[in-house]
Amino acid sequence: MDKLKQLVEACIFAAETPLTLDRLCSILEAPRGDVRSALEALHQDYADEQRGFYLAEIADGYQFRTPAELAPFLRKLKKERATKFSRAAMETLAIIAYRQPITRAEIEYLRGVDSGGVMKTLLDKNLLRLLGKKDVPGRPLMYGTSRHFLELFGLRSLNDLPTLKEFSALDPELTDAQPLPPDDHDDR
Repeated sequence: MDKLKQLVEACIFAAETPLTLDRLCSILEAPRGDVRSALEALHQDYADEQRGFYLAEIADGYQFRTPAELAPFLRKLKKERATKFSRAAMETLAIIAYRQPITRAEIEYLRGVDSGGVMKTLLDKNLLRLLGKKDVPGRPLMYGTSRHFLELFGLRSLNDLPTLKEFSALDPELTDAQPLPPDDHDDR
């Protein structure tokens, strides 16, 4: 088991993106249960000690992450600036994350403004992906969030997005807000 833990740790450390359980099993040619046990043991090892990183379950995979409180020090290592989003980009991302799959026309209807430029930027940053075409006249493209979106925002899946109730706890004015009606294609 110690050798498997060591191999799992090395694979996660060397990977550029989160590794799924299936991918780890494939790389290590090990049974799913053994790899899962090794992941749980590693997770516990890092939780027991205060370290400069922890094992996070992100985007349906596993990746080493640094605690948020260390960010100011780590930024000094990077020459590039932290990713910042405009209000329009965050608004568009939120609409897509909660309503996907969604068309550009639906996004623009909800925002009330043209969103073509913002969506192009989000696509260029690999935060959105094309999900196909909607089966309506004109066959508009449908958009959804990408795996990179989950990684960037530290989410395991879309189910980790906060609900309206959770937002209401932060801002009492939101208690009067009405949730959007569910789409017939809302499978989140």
